[in-house]
Amino acid sequence: MKHGFAFGEHIKTEKLKRHRYDENPQSSFQMRSVLLPIILIGATILLIIKLFLLQIVHGSDYRKLADSNRIRTAIIHAPRGIIFDRNGTPLVFNMPGFREVHQDPKNPGANTSTHLSKEDALTRIAAGDHRIEVDSLRQYPYKDATSHVLGYLGQISKDEIESGEFAGYQTSDWIGKSGIEGEYEHQLRGQDGKQLVEVDALGRIVRALGQTDPIPGEDITLTLDAKLQQAAYDASKDVKKGAIVVSRPDGEILAMVSKPSYDANLFTLDTTYKGASDSAYHSLASVLSDTNNQPLLNRAISGIYPPGSTFKLVVAASGLQDKVIDSNYHITDTGILKVGDFSFANWYYTEYGRTEQGDVNVTRAIARSNDIFFYKLAEKIGVDKLSAMATKFDLGEKLGIDLAGEEAGLVPTKEWKQKTLKEDWYLGDTYHYGIGQGYLLTTPLQVNSWTQVVANGGKLYQPRLLKSQQSFDSAQDKPRVKKQGIIDEKTTSLIRQGMIDACSTGGVAWPLFDFKVKNQALRSKIDGKDFLMPKTATGSATTQDVGISVACKTGTAQHGGEDTLPHAWITLFAPAYNPQVVVTVLVEASGEGSNVAAPIAKKILEAYFGK
Repeated sequence: MKHGFAFGEHIKTEKLKRHRYDENPQSSFQMRSVLLPIILIGATILLIIKLFLLQIVHGSDYRKLADSNRIRTAIIHAPRGIIFDRNGTPLVFNMPGFREVHQDPKNPGANTSTHLSKEDALTRIAAGDHRIEVDSLRQYPYKDATSHVLGYLGQISKDEIESGEFAGYQTSDWIGKSGIEGEYEHQLRGQDGKQLVEVDALGRIVRALGQTDPIPGEDITLTLDAKLQQAAYDASKDVKKGAIVVSRPDGEILAMVSKPSYDANLFTLDTTYKGASDSAYHSLASVLSDTNNQPLLNRAISGIYPPGSTFKLVVAASGLQDKVIDSNYHITDTGILKVGDFSFANWYYTEYGRTEQGDVNVTRAIARSNDIFFYKLAEKIGVDKLSAMATKFDLGEKLGIDLAGEEAGLVPTKEWKQKTLKEDWYLGDTYHYGIGQGYLLTTPLQVNSWTQVVANGGKLYQPRLLKSQQSFDSAQDKPRVKKQGIIDEKTTSLIRQGMIDACSTGGVAWPLFDFKVKNQALRSKIDGKDFLMPKTATGSATTQDVGISVACKTGTAQHGGEDTLPHAWITLFAPAYNPQVVVTVLVEASGEGSNVAAPIAKKILEAYFGK
């Protein structure tokens, strides 16, 4: 049969090819039946290998990764130890709060943190923010009044971490930066606890799996009297720059104030906190930016000033103790001394054009703060012996109070001036030195310290603020005598009498004349010496007033140019014969000690004896 015109030869060719392909259908079936099992077996082997790698080789790594996503460790921050005053009054509280940890993805070990308000923290926790940690925040109830003593907290710095002193601390930790908080950081700091929690895919806590409780820090007790501290701060409310130190004659600090001050809560509480209404600073930024007034400077221990006439107590001690003069030594007040072209006048002559009548001995010279007497006495003693006596009082050295930042001050000598200024020592330098001027520089704490030596009869105590702590050896809770026998009983008696006369009619500290307080409880102590029966204008005794003998020395220290007001000083102890309290007040660039510093000291004495 013929195919005809419509079919080409290729049809026959295609049939032939297909026929040849299908010549062995059995072989094609065998290939398909073998290929499928091979694929299945290969896939199974790969799956087994993968499972082996996941569960056996890398199993622990993946389990850790899964647990880290499901189980988290939350830090429970330990509360710091409470700081109490000598009467058991808390000077600081711990209050619940929150901190946000800021993680550095490039350096996980360099986390930082900030405090959050309660509302903000709770909102973020509800949203699953796992960076929020429960914290214990520091609150200072006395605000500006105690800031320089207690200090404040701040986030630890990189340098502090690397110093080795803070081993075990984290970069997000907060530590004591100044004051008692800084000085006793390792006692006050507790041991943080931990809590294991399970979270869901959104980071929300499902349940707690376990917990290690935090260990609170140690409580400590200070020598401070909280009420007296507040009274001292209130007494200095009009002071722009200055310092107050109130102590016992054995070195215990009862109150310490530096002005200007700041509210330490600004450093520790969250941003919703507003500073005290009567504070000079209402934000942390305003505290840190005031480089002119330097509110963070504790002027009581870090400010150095010419002490003015308060130093005459040391000059008198040098002359009497070294037998340069005795109680019979006296001078005639000429009002002014001339050395070549230079004149050295007494304040009484400069202000009123008058001189002291009669002989001026050491007690009267102290009472009247007579410059002519102390010019001549310093000349008789000489700069070397005077400086030697100053160093016996530890001037020019740190006294060792348990606060960071104490300054040593400066005790000048001939060698010091030649080495530092390349100049010789002149008689005029000695005159200035004799009245606490010139190159001499001291801290208010040092002035208070040498006043203690006179008050207690010759012992120099190390000033201190720590009275006790939980792990403190009670045997160490004693006054620490650094030196004794600096002055003897006779020297003490003469200087004390001059200081008593300075606070009595005829002296210079007029605000303290006939000092008395209203305190019925003191009437049983009236002895006619330390505690006195005051008289009214009619001569009859009042029913509650009790007079108290006070021994004081004022100072008016020149500094800067002629248009600059002098620093006002007063340092005192009371009662005069059996002292309980030593008070030193400095008001920078304000005027005369008797007019400016003495009224402040009087308020402090009223608070102490009137309670």
